[in-house]
Amino acid sequence: MEGDGNGWVDGPGGKPVWGKHGAAGLFLRAGDAVLLQHRAHWVADGGTWALPGGARDSHETVEEAALRETVEECGVDTALIEVEHAIVTAGEDPGWTYTTVLAHTTTGEPIPLEPNAESMELRWVPLNEIRQFPLHAGFESSLSVLLWHAKAHD
Repeated sequence: MEGDGNGWVDGPGGKPVWGKHGAAGLFLRAGDAVLLQHRAHWVADGGTWALPGGARDSHETVEEAALRETVEECGVDTALIEVEHAIVTAGEDPGWTYTTVLAHTTTGEPIPLEPNAESMELRWVPLNEIRQFPLHAGFESSLSVLLWHAKAHD
């Protein structure tokens, strides 16, 4: 069943969304900064800034999917990441959902990154500067909730 999540499906309001079994992303903090991905122009909603993430495979938990996608897109070492919790930030259950997994680096500092072809750039962005970037609409709509959760777990 590995890799069975890639594909478009009808999501909330009939809008096409990526991920046959939903999708997940990682809100990874290092101190007061979060990892953002400048999405390549050829991917869905390319040219915007968002969290690393993508389609969830049928056999994965949301945490596994978010970490796998972040490894693929950012080359991170998961031994340097501690997962806190997950929240559904788009969609409805049952049905298609996007779940954001909140996590932090175990060092409290930014960790090394290695972008793949899906990323034009990866950057550690201070929490209070995120809104200065042209954000992916889904990420932007959930940002207030994510920032609240991030501060609640400091």
